[in-house]
Amino acid sequence: MSQPTAPNKTTSIKTGGVTPDLVLNALSQAVLVLSHNDQVQFANLAAEHLFSLSSGAFARTPLTDLIPQDSPVFALIDQVRGGVSTVTEHRIVLDTPRTGQRTVNVQVSELLDGVADHGHKSVILSLQERSIADQIAHRLTHRDSARSMSAMSSMLAHEVKNPLSGIRGAAQLLEQGANDADRELTRLIQDESDRIKDLIERMELFSENAPLKTGPLNIHQVLDRVHKVAAHGFAKSVSFKKSYDPSLPPVLGHRDQLIQVFLNLVKNAAEAVAPHGGEIVLKTAYQHGISFAMPGQKGHVHLPLAITVQDNGPGIPDDLSEHLFDPFVTTKANGSGLGLAMVAKIVDDLGGVIDFETQSGRTSFRVLLPMSKDPVPEGQDV
Repeated sequence: MSQPTAPNKTTSIKTGGVTPDLVLNALSQAVLVLSHNDQVQFANLAAEHLFSLSSGAFARTPLTDLIPQDSPVFALIDQVRGGVSTVTEHRIVLDTPRTGQRTVNVQVSELLDGVADHGHKSVILSLQERSIADQIAHRLTHRDSARSMSAMSSMLAHEVKNPLSGIRGAAQLLEQGANDADRELTRLIQDESDRIKDLIERMELFSENAPLKTGPLNIHQVLDRVHKVAAHGFAKSVSFKKSYDPSLPPVLGHRDQLIQVFLNLVKNAAEAVAPHGGEIVLKTAYQHGISFAMPGQKGHVHLPLAITVQDNGPGIPDDLSEHLFDPFVTTKANGSGLGLAMVAKIVDDLGGVIDFETQSGRTSFRVLLPMSKDPVPEGQDV
């Protein structure tokens, strides 16, 4: 009786001692070779880690034992078997007992040397988990948005506020000799001038480039203050849950700025959830090994402290996801679109990064911040 071939045993084509299995096992993405009937013929080390299976357990395992049959992954496989050489889909959610919930980029390619059996082709399935560092690298463009806002707000403050004051003053003078109908128009001019002035002043905050004075903070005290303000104000009808890591070391940050950051995120979450059944979860965690290259800085920056604001709202539309931190981008009918741009700038000024994940029923904004080497001063409270 023939024994199933172990999936990590491939035909070795030696080139200077390098074999295909060595190359595939060195890749960070999970790679599976599937037979014509979707049984696993080969799995690299990354696939073993992703699915928590040994190489021997993978042998001849049906893909449906690893991934639910209604997953979009199978539709991609069908496209390749239908004649497309390679297809790629980003942000597919895997939620299985073996993998847990993960977001992955998926690529399916035809195995060129594979032999079709029963009209079906062998295919290569590649799953690249969207790691925190990968997502952050994708979102670092918001730093350029913040810098652009700094230049634009300085220009607007200088070029718009002065003539705006003249327009308002002229309307006040006209109002003195106007009849009732014209007085309504002069009042409208003044009100709209005040509204534009308020918007310009809010934008001026982006041009404040003075370095922040940071120090050690207990981030849980910051979040508790935010929760208290929200629960007694704009989020009275929302249910809050906390998932704090009690061993979390101090954050290196600025108290008032961090309160502003998380008030904005919680307010957005509160406005996104349903009036009844809305839930916001505040989480903190220490994440080992989270470091990456930052623009304008030498070496790698270590940002191990993760603070997450999660809601159970409908999610963010796909057409807004790529530009969510840009100024004037908003889903609110009367929103200015400056809230998240301001949050991104503050987090940037504090040396951290912000990212988000969204799907129907769950959206999470995650802020990664540096750790303080000094303890929180005794008696410090927010």
